[in-house]
Amino acid sequence: EGWVVPAYSQSMPLDRPEDSGTVILTAAAAARVQTLRELEGNPALHLRVSVLGGGCSGFQYKIDFDDAVQGDDRVFETDGVKLLVDDTSMEFMIGAEVDFVDELIGAAFKINNPNATASCGCGTSFSVF
Repeated sequence: EGWVVPAYSQSMPLDRPEDSGTVILTAAAAARVQTLRELEGNPALHLRVSVLGGGCSGFQYKIDFDDAVQGDDRVFETDGVKLLVDDTSMEFMIGAEVDFVDELIGAAFKINNPNATASCGCGTSFSVF
């Protein structure tokens, strides 16, 4: 059923109105997915981001792989890599950017979400109030 990749959220001002109905998958994130596809031996894998209730701030991201597009998925593509976001999660992800960062503290997918009004110290949950 895939695996969860560590992620963290950072609030980011939405200064690109043309992106208000989309989610952006950066080139760095697409390149990382390509690498992980090769490691898994499955070139058909797509990156899936879901928003779930829970975490210490009210919502949390789940990032994993899926080889099937579901009927309620919104599909965003960068460099041949598809990002899947289901309709329910899309409500919280409009205008967000999914990136991959490799920093001193570790490498992880990072979600810059203009809808997140706060995030917690663990970096995997956020609130929208």
